[in-house]
Amino acid sequence: MTEPIELRFMVPCSPEHAFDVWTSRTSSWWPSSHSVSGDPGLTVSIEPWVGGRIVERTSRGDEHTWGEILAWDPPATFTYRWHLNQGIADATEVTIAFGPAEDGTEVHIVHRGWERLGARGPDLQQRNRHGWSGVLPSFQDACVA
Repeated sequence: MTEPIELRFMVPCSPEHAFDVWTSRTSSWWPSSHSVSGDPGLTVSIEPWVGGRIVERTSRGDEHTWGEILAWDPPATFTYRWHLNQGIADATEVTIAFGPAEDGTEVHIVHRGWERLGARGPDLQQRNRHGWSGVLPSFQDACVA
């Protein structure tokens, strides 16, 4: 079994604010370099219910579905099937939890399901580990703004 990617970090705000920044203000911090289109005018929206989609919309109106919400428990946690730049058959699963901490909020991310991808799993896991490092600093900055 391939171990999940597990990340923990702090943001200096309440869990409610961190959850809101992640789920309602995604377009304000998600870098276009980590999208399907690379469109600098893209928007990213998360439909806030089980079965809702994570969707990229380009400035031309093209739409790309990145994932589907599997669990929704604001402001504590949500889980989604993730298939950015992959077919849905190659989806992994991500859980993001927002917990109160002395200096703000601890964000805990667990990205799993790599073993379902067979021989491609370790390479895709490594690319996603790199991808998280390119996305999270923007989220951390947005939590302060």
